[in-house]
Amino acid sequence: MTVDECYLLGYIIKAHGLKGEVQVAIDADSPEAYQDLESVFVQQGQQLVPFFIESMSLKGNRAIVALEEVLTVEEANALKGAKLYLPLAVLPELPDDEFYLHELAGYSIIDAATSQTVGKVVNLIESGPQLILVLENEDNQEILLPYQEELLVALNKSATSISLKIPEGLLDIYTSEDEN
Repeated sequence: MTVDECYLLGYIIKAHGLKGEVQVAIDADSPEAYQDLESVFVQQGQQLVPFFIESMSLKGNRAIVALEEVLTVEEANALKGAKLYLPLAVLPELPDDEFYLHELAGYSIIDAATSQTVGKVVNLIESGPQLILVLENEDNQEILLPYQEELLVALNKSATSISLKIPEGLLDIYTSEDEN
């Protein structure tokens, strides 16, 4: 299993207690959906190592987790800061008007005002509460486009396109010729 085949669930904050339990921050809209997990992948170096979960106690987006074969505080401390992943295949199917962020790679972005294709999503940057779509246009120029739900006009999963209300003048920054 590789990171590209998974999504980030959260990370281990620190050891908890003396019996190898860890405190986990879950980075999900509905952490309670993960209450009954049987296993998780823990990133160690460049590898994802599977761990079975013996128990999990959830409070908000934090959980106390007992992982099989992690029996001491020293073993738990060695996992501090490690990222936790789950396979993409376990994500539930979303309605047609909703999407997971990782699905946007390769989508065409259309300016709702002009119906013109602006570019294709090549990357996503999560900067605090702001999501930035990194686009590449037909001239191989990089365009950074802030995304907010209220800008979404239409999502077409079968055509892999999204129509957005792009703030006026934003694209001019990327498309205007140098005057030097």
